[in-house]
Amino acid sequence: MSTILSVKARQIFDSRGNPTVEVDVHTSTGVKVTASIPSGASTGIYEAVELRDGGSDYLGKGVSKAVGTVNSIIGPALIGKDPTQQTAIDNFMVHQLDGTQNEWGWCKQKLGANAIGAVSLAVCKAGAAVSGIPLYKHIANLAGNPKVVLPVPAFNVINGGSHAGNKLAMQEFMILPIGASSFKEAMKMGVEVYHTLKSVIKKKYGQDATNVGDEGGFAPNIQENREGLELLKTAIDKAGYTGKVVIGMDVAASEFYTSDKTYDLNFKEDNNDGSQKISGDALKDLYKSFLAEYPIVSIEDPFDEDDWEHYAKITREVGEKYQIVGDDLLVTNPKRVEKAIKEKSCNALLLKVNQIGSVTESIEAVKMAKRAGWGVMASHRSGETEDTFLADLSVGLSTGQIKTGAPCRSERLAKYNQSINHQTYPHVMFVKLLRIEEELGAEAVYAGVNFRKPVTPY
Repeated sequence: MSTILSVKARQIFDSRGNPTVEVDVHTSTGVKVTASIPSGASTGIYEAVELRDGGSDYLGKGVSKAVGTVNSIIGPALIGKDPTQQTAIDNFMVHQLDGTQNEWGWCKQKLGANAIGAVSLAVCKAGAAVSGIPLYKHIANLAGNPKVVLPVPAFNVINGGSHAGNKLAMQEFMILPIGASSFKEAMKMGVEVYHTLKSVIKKKYGQDATNVGDEGGFAPNIQENREGLELLKTAIDKAGYTGKVVIGMDVAASEFYTSDKTYDLNFKEDNNDGSQKISGDALKDLYKSFLAEYPIVSIEDPFDEDDWEHYAKITREVGEKYQIVGDDLLVTNPKRVEKAIKEKSCNALLLKVNQIGSVTESIEAVKMAKRAGWGVMASHRSGETEDTFLADLSVGLSTGQIKTGAPCRSERLAKYNQSINHQTYPHVMFVKLLRIEEELGAEAVYAGVNFRKPVTPY
């Protein structure tokens, strides 16, 4: 049996230049793996607690405390443990070493979700390596998933909200190539629409409008959300993929929810007179008008993370046909997923390991969602690293969907690229998925139009 020989953490930097945690795990059989944890810009208040340093260094965002908890507490306690025993190790870290809880379960306040999460990812990689199987297969085995599926990529091609310096309130405008027959073809469609969109934006708004946001999408200085949707529809049509490429949105409505329980669509304007504040019902009706006018299949975080009432309303009214995704609402937390299932608040889970802080709890949330008949979308964070764990997680859990930014910026592409020669694409998450598809060969299955329910619940 291979056992953990050492665990070492260090501070590195994410794609936004903020510190984050990277962890090495060495085993007694000579295996060495490295994993790093991302962080978000628009974070839900119910996420597990990151441990940051505070103070003036790195504007308070340093992670030397989290690194210290790994090197002095978590690491020594894991020496001699079997890295294939993911559930036992995660539960040991979360329940015994940390032990902090709030009303929504294990919150990781003592050691930090960024410390525990980075170790959990590294242990998972080590478990796959000592088992001699690909990481996605190891994750499938951990979850009891008998059939792996390549996800539909949701390319975030227009950035707004907290991810861009424009006036656009809604955070992400995405394209999903559901009409592709393979992940490779989906990449082709996505890249062609992306570059077509660039030319459309440049022609309409000028060269400066093709600057990109945190996630690689364009950030034209527009304010009207419908205008963003119109740009996508035009680019899809011009690229020749009408009916094959559809639209998804991440509204991140918690970002513009106000103390008077309205939604301010002009929240990024300095001299805001409040004229664009609307009620939850009015916002719901706005979404319904979008659904009627544009080829939208998915809306994420349409309301504030505590606005369960309007989540349930929109899911009841449009959920039969459209995907309503909970991100800030659910924060990959099994207890919040359970509540949302009971109250029929949404019909899809956004999966972010760092929100909950362990691989085991993430798998639990996914299994609950699938058994409820929900969709699952695996997701990056806006502060990403070049770790491609998310690609394997998406395939291993057959989420059917993955979003990890636009088809540019190396820390985004690294998730997508896993089946083109690494020497050709040295830094690129898209390459990771391409490589997995190539490795699976004739057994590769692309979710396509079945992106919401790609496999039987496991």
